[in-house]
Order: sequence, then structure tokens, then C-alpha cells
Amino acid sequence: MAQVPDAYDFWLLDLDGTLIDVEPSYPRRVFDEIGDRLGHGFTDDDVETIWRGLGESPNARLERLGIDPSRFWDVFHEVEDPVARAESTFLYEDAAVVGELDGPTGIVTHCQDYLTGPVLDHLGIRDWFDVVVCCDDDLGWKPDPGPVERAMADLGVAHNGHEGVLAGDGPHDIGAAWNAGLDGIHVERHSPERRGHCVRGDYRVTGFDNLFDSAGD
Repeated sequence: MAQVPDAYDFWLLDLDGTLIDVEPSYPRRVFDEIGDRLGHGFTDDDVETIWRGLGESPNARLERLGIDPSRFWDVFHEVEDPVARAESTFLYEDAAVVGELDGPTGIVTHCQDYLTGPVLDHLGIRDWFDVVVCCDDDLGWKPDPGPVERAMADLGVAHNGHEGVLAGDGPHDIGAAWNAGLDGIHVERHSPERRGHCVRGDYRVTGFDNLFDSAGD
């Protein structure tokens, strides 16, 4: 059976949690500052759930804590500093092979532009990607297909017979892929037990080395 990369002529990838992640202490520092501004403390479990969306949606947890999600995310973006975020970010070792992909390659991320650029520059991986699309309220948020369709249009691969795929670590990534008519590869960085459920995809792998070594399960 052919390797997965050989099956596609363009690639889209999620960023946070898929290609990169942050040092464990970083979210705690961010949430401590947010808590000071909102007058509301956050447990380590709150931080993990809201930061990674594991076990419960971030907004659902915020609402259970009595915090307005819109207010929280406004403060969240005020608190996050691009330099601090970049310096606390690391590239997953297995993700280095993404830089060797042939053909059009892009990012579709929930990470905002003011953070994404500095992170890519700090890690020295900006030139891996032909396009970078940051979701927002106008464009939509995954699993909405809008950001994926924007990336495809910018790559010049929309509606012209190209076979593409989106790889990401969350169910919203797979949903966005399928909603845009692409295959979806789930990169399982966290166990189903920790997440609280399994994520269905066309392929499920634990890292990009697994992806390139086989055609998935």
C-alpha cells in the first residue's frame, strides 16, 4: 500500500497541538494573569481543559465557572504576549518531516495572526508553508470549512481536481476537513482516555513519523 503522503498533492495542517506545543508552565502563567484581571481563579484542570479542549469544550467549562466566554477570550488575547508565547513554544520532533513535503502546503489554525507569525519565525519554519490562514469571526472557526476553503483558494488548488488532506489533533480539524471535502488525518497527541473520547478520521496516527511510515489504520 502506498504511503499516505503519496496519495495527496496538497497538504493542510493545524498548528497548535499538531506541529507545535508550549512548555507546561506557560498556560499556567497565562491563566494566573487572566485570573487576576477577572477576579476568578483557575485550577490546573480548568487550565488543561480550556487550553486544550480535552474532555469538555472550553466555552462549556467557562460557563460552568460562571465566566462569560467572550470576556474571557478578550482578556486571553490581551494577556498573551507574542514574544513570550514564541519563546515557550517547541516543535514536535516528529513534525520535522513536514518541512520535506512536496507540493502546496498550508496551515489552518485557531492561533491568531499576532501570535502565529512570531512563533513560526522563532522556530524557523515559516518557509515550510505556502499559506497560513488564521481563523477569525469573519472567516469562521474549524469545523467551519471557510478557513480551509480560503487556504485552498490561496494555494490555487480549489475545485480543480486536486486531492488534498488536512491533519490536526482535534475533532474540529477532522470536521473542517470533511466539511471542505478533504480527507482528515487525526494526529493523536493525547490518549482517548485523557480526551474523553476517540476522534474518528480517515487516518489516525500518534505522530508524523507514523504517518510517513505507513498508510494509517
